[in-house]
Parts: sequence; C-alpha cells; structure tokens
Amino acid sequence: MTAGPTLVVLGMMGRMPVAGVTWQALQYLEGFRRLGFDVHYVEDTGEWSYDPDRNTISDDPSYAVGSIGAVMARHGLADRWAYRAADGRVFGLSAAGLERLLGRADALVNLTGATVLRDEHRRVPVRIYLETDPVLPQIEVAMGNAFHVDMLSAHTHHFTYGENIGQPDCGVPVSRVTYRPTRPPIVLDWWQPAPGAPGPCFTTVASWRQAGKDVQWQGQTYTWSKHHEFLKVIDLPRRTRQPLELALAIRGRAGDDVRGWIPRDQEDADAVDLLLRHGWRVVNALPLSHDLEAYRAYITGSRGEFTVAKDQNVRLRSGWFSDRSACYLAAGRPVVTQDTAFGKFVPTGEGLFAFAGIDDIVAALQAIDADYPRHARAARELAERCFKAETVLGKLVEQVGLAGGRRA
Repeated sequence: MTAGPTLVVLGMMGRMPVAGVTWQALQYLEGFRRLGFDVHYVEDTGEWSYDPDRNTISDDPSYAVGSIGAVMARHGLADRWAYRAADGRVFGLSAAGLERLLGRADALVNLTGATVLRDEHRRVPVRIYLETDPVLPQIEVAMGNAFHVDMLSAHTHHFTYGENIGQPDCGVPVSRVTYRPTRPPIVLDWWQPAPGAPGPCFTTVASWRQAGKDVQWQGQTYTWSKHHEFLKVIDLPRRTRQPLELALAIRGRAGDDVRGWIPRDQEDADAVDLLLRHGWRVVNALPLSHDLEAYRAYITGSRGEFTVAKDQNVRLRSGWFSDRSACYLAAGRPVVTQDTAFGKFVPTGEGLFAFAGIDDIVAALQAIDADYPRHARAARELAERCFKAETVLGKLVEQVGLAGGRRA
C-alpha cells in the first residue's frame, strides 16, 4: 500500500506533559492516520519543558523526551517523532532525519499555535494554524501586535475552535486572516462508555487560577482564568442533590494520591477551603494529569461533566467548545457547560446542555437525573455525529486541498 501525503503535527506534549494536552495531540495524529496520511509528531517550540518530577521548567529534556517516546511507541509511532530542545539538540529522529522529514512534508498542522515557524517549517507547502484557544490571538492582531501578525501570516490556512467567530453576534474581532471553523476531533473507540453504573459525581478537570492572559478590548477587560466563572456558581451544590467534584491542578504537600492532599500555596488552600465550605468535592488533578489512563478512567467513570468556560469565550460568544467535554460525550457522559454560542453549531438539550446562569444548571441536572440512560445515549450519539475524528479532520483536509489522504 502506497503511503499517503506526509503530514507533520507540531505540538507541545513535552513542553506541557499533562494528559489533556497529550490526548489532544494523539487524537489528531490518529485521526489523520486513519484518513491515510503518513503522520509524524514534531515538537520545536524553542522553549524548555516542564518536568513534573522536579516541579520546574528544566533545561534537562530527559522527562519530555522519555514521555513523548513512550506515548508514541504505545500508539505505533515509535519512529515518527522528533523533539528539538531549546538548545538545538534533536531527539527521536536525528537532526538530519528531521530535516529530511520537513523537506518532504506535504502539510504541517501547528496545533494550538504553540510553534513559531522556522524557515524549514515555512517551506512546507500547506501550513495550518490550528487554534484551540481563540479570542486573545484575534485581539492581539486587531491591535496590531507585530509578533502575532507575523506568526499568523506564516501559515497558509487558519482554523479555530471558535466556531462563531466572524458571525454578527460574535464580539471577537477578525482582521488580516480568514478563520475557518473546526472542533475537537475525538477517536471514538478510545472513549467507549465504561461498563456498569457510572460514578456518583459530575466532575471536571481544571486549573483554578491562571494569570497573565487577561486582555483589554474596546474598554473592557476579558479574563482568562476559569475561577472567575466558578465563583459565579459557587452556591450550586446547595441548589442540587447532584454531587459535584472538581479535580484541580493544585500541587499538594503530602502524597500523590488523588484525595486528601494539602495545597502548598495559601491562596490555593483558601480556594479549596472555600469550595469545600460550599459543598463542592475537590480532588487533586495532578496524579490524573500525569497518567493518560488515570485521566481517561476519571472521565469514563464520572456520571457526567459540569464545567465553566473562560469569560473571554462567554461574553464575546466565540462558539468555543472543549476537547475534554467532547471526550466526556464520547464516553456516554452528559455534559453541562457554560454557553459560548456553541449551541448554534452543536445540538443541545439532550446529552449536552448550555447554561447562562445557575437556574439553567439546576434545570439541566434535574433533566439528566430524570432519565439518565437517555441522556447518556444522546451524549455518545452527539459525539459520533459531531466530533468523530475522521469526520472533523476529513472536512479540514478537504478545505486545504488534501482530501482523502491525497493532494488535490
């Protein structure tokens, strides 16, 4: 069988070695492979990676190289990856092998826009910027930020999870480039509904407080950190009988088990105490985030997902939808999530609910509880219809002239 076109996914599995980032990259790699592409993973961000064993950004790439190598080998891609450290050393493929790969590549996908394209990247004929977190890049370009303008201009095609961007009811500015909508691709057989009864809790995996990405636009400040949105519904456990659990990425002082840890930082400790006093269950997300199977088991073993979206996506109505929420749906777990206008593109009301306020959440949880099997089936059916990797990525490659694994 003749290999299809060569496609390189540029990612950050080593720079950010957490399960959500790794699963995201793997579903792109596997989805493109199932479409007939000769797929390779390349990490070339020019930044040193995070080492979770040492809890620091490290100039020793051993952890990143080891974790990428293990993940790629487990998925049948042992000889199809390269990691270029910030000091220029290349692992996986040799430096010459990486040069040959980029020289023959038909397309590259800059996943999350994590890579500033080098000259050798720019020689690839189809260069896809695939944005999973919209709003901030569009506003930076609208304000004339030279770095963002140059970064985006280096690509031939631009895709975004903000499916509502460019529509009259969306406040995200669009200039200089044309964005095509896309959504998270899910490899459905990796997220089969678990046998037996689900766990008791609606859950999610999240960071509590994230600084540095708030943005000002037209006299308004749009925030990035999700804790602002969780605080708006802090009283939710007092309004519903449904147990609610947050797996938070807060490093603790004692133990690596999921439960019973003590946050190191006083601000984190105060946040956990506040949540517990309002009836939330809180567990440590770090063991889940550092183990692909534990992360998947946490999702498939939940009753469903309750989560919020970033203020930037909510108030500006970007239409963004979470790849993690799509995994819950594929696992047959209903999702209740904050409205970003995604309901214009993905059906809601069975298996998936969008909320604007706490009353909407309570009503959604009551509806799911009244007929859980129906909503669980609807969740899986929605994933099959709207997030199947072969469908999502098939549409993407058609739009860039690589339909069906062949250069059009």
